[in-house]
Amino acid sequence: MLTSLQNPLIKDFRKLQKSRERRLRGLCLLEGTNLVEAAIANNLAFSTVLFTEAWAERYPGLRQKLTGDRLELVSPELLQKVATTVNPDGIVASFQSALVQRHPPAMLQLGVAIERLQDPGNLGTIIRTAAATSVDALLLSPDSVNPENPKVLRASVGAWFQTPTIVCSDFAAQIQTYRQQGMQAIATLPNASKTFWDVDWRRPSLILLGNEGAGLSDEIASLADEQVTIPMAQGVESLNAAIACSLLLYEAQRQNR
Repeated sequence: MLTSLQNPLIKDFRKLQKSRERRLRGLCLLEGTNLVEAAIANNLAFSTVLFTEAWAERYPGLRQKLTGDRLELVSPELLQKVATTVNPDGIVASFQSALVQRHPPAMLQLGVAIERLQDPGNLGTIIRTAAATSVDALLLSPDSVNPENPKVLRASVGAWFQTPTIVCSDFAAQIQTYRQQGMQAIATLPNASKTFWDVDWRRPSLILLGNEGAGLSDEIASLADEQVTIPMAQGVESLNAAIACSLLLYEAQRQNR
């Protein structure tokens, strides 16, 4: 059992708490039993896994399924030091980033293009909702939150492994490519005259979603074939980005069913 912060493996693993270090080394940090279970179900190969004796006793089946370059038993105190969460449940792991290997699907029936989103909790919630509504892919502009941020993974509650999330270096051009294939691009704008209920979601559709505070840029908003609004009570200015996206996705699912 590892107990010392001076252990070379532990010192190396602690560096992954910093996003710059994860990016330089091409690694992601994963914490918690739910995410580990989802990763195993999706045949993810771990680089390093650190877990406590209590965790191994509580989840013997998962323990048997763990594979990786390094599997190490650590003390609860040590796990607390390497984890980014306040109350880790007994396991943390690292795995190779897949962002550089991901490319947008050639065609979509339903997708979400997200511009400049900054909150990892919002993105994780959107990913979770996208998985629940059979979204084919999520596209992110390069200036959005990193989809491999540990907070994004936790907020997605395992759905992160189900829905492809791709950072598009030329975000606007990719939206145009899908439009040229016949997809309708749909943007939510506060002054739009049409509601999201009025859209024919049975057509291949790409939702354009903007920054939490500023919304969509003029460039991306101008690409929309349909501009819609979400009706709200007087005095309410806007909805959380993840909630707004969820409303549109479930309307699309309702019409397609």
